[in-house]
Amino acid sequence: MTRTTPPRPLDVEALFPELAAHRGTTTRLHPRPGTPDASQSSVGGPMLWPADEPWPLCREAHGRGRGRRIEDIRHERQIWAAARGRASHEGLTEDERQLMETLGRTHRAPEMSDTDPLPMLGVAQFYRRDLPDLPAGPDGCDLLQLFWCPFDAHGLTRYDMLLHLHWRNSAEAGDVLAEPPQPPVVGYAGYVPEPCVLHPEQVATYPFAGLLPNELCARIDAWEEALEEAAEEEGDHDSAAEPPGYQYDLSIPPGWRVGGFASWHRTDPSPMDCRACGTPMHLLLTVDTSEWDGGSQSWAPVEEQGLPARVAAEPTAVVVGNHGELNVFACPTDPGHPHRWSIQ
Repeated sequence: MTRTTPPRPLDVEALFPELAAHRGTTTRLHPRPGTPDASQSSVGGPMLWPADEPWPLCREAHGRGRGRRIEDIRHERQIWAAARGRASHEGLTEDERQLMETLGRTHRAPEMSDTDPLPMLGVAQFYRRDLPDLPAGPDGCDLLQLFWCPFDAHGLTRYDMLLHLHWRNSAEAGDVLAEPPQPPVVGYAGYVPEPCVLHPEQVATYPFAGLLPNELCARIDAWEEALEEAAEEEGDHDSAAEPPGYQYDLSIPPGWRVGGFASWHRTDPSPMDCRACGTPMHLLLTVDTSEWDGGSQSWAPVEEQGLPARVAAEPTAVVVGNHGELNVFACPTDPGHPHRWSIQ
């Protein structure tokens, strides 16, 4: 089913003609529950991974012998979905509550030491043929695959994510691995994606305001302040009637997407230069907890207007950080250079 972004509440280029020179495009992925196969772009679906190629592993030393089982996490989600779908809206039954307590327990994996190689989770894969804003990979590779470790236990703080991005030529995959290895337990349910098919849609986008020329950024800030003051004077405190803003309504769409510009709404913009060659990196991919929320409701697809955000806006069940988003950057000079990422 097609997903269509509604027209923006205002024509931002009519308000600020200079923005035309900064306009870009991004491909909204619109992941929705489905049963993808390895030949399709997907989130949480089967990966096109050769049977004779080693599966990505986390080799960093960290606790990995205690956590939740993937099958329990998915069973728990099914119970919640069934409860939300009941006409009575009475929540969980007593039997379901008791089952949820059992499913929510952590389990030991005594066979896993802190240094044993841990299979990463296959999160998503993206074919260039489907996504107009996905750049070519190294040596003409046409398929980008994303993996991550299912534990927050990396980096200097020991709370960082560990990602692995792999480019491949899909035509050379050969026999595909039928049953990829899985970790016996995971540290966080938000790392386990639900299988989703994609409904790609290319839309216009503009840079984060703080990265625009100073004079233009100041004019946008002044315009937003004037709108807010006018709304306060009118005494309209209904959040649904708040005036549109540049950040949340007119520039960068929420949700999973490829290409475009990164949002820096939780931190100041941080330079993302390639550590191999020093070139400023471009946004490759955004993994978002929510497709839209109360602050970005205007981006909800036309086909899903009026649906509760909890039901329609979190189809992948992936949760990044504190319900934020993960931005992955790539070197435009050499796509084979190591990627970088930031959480917002």
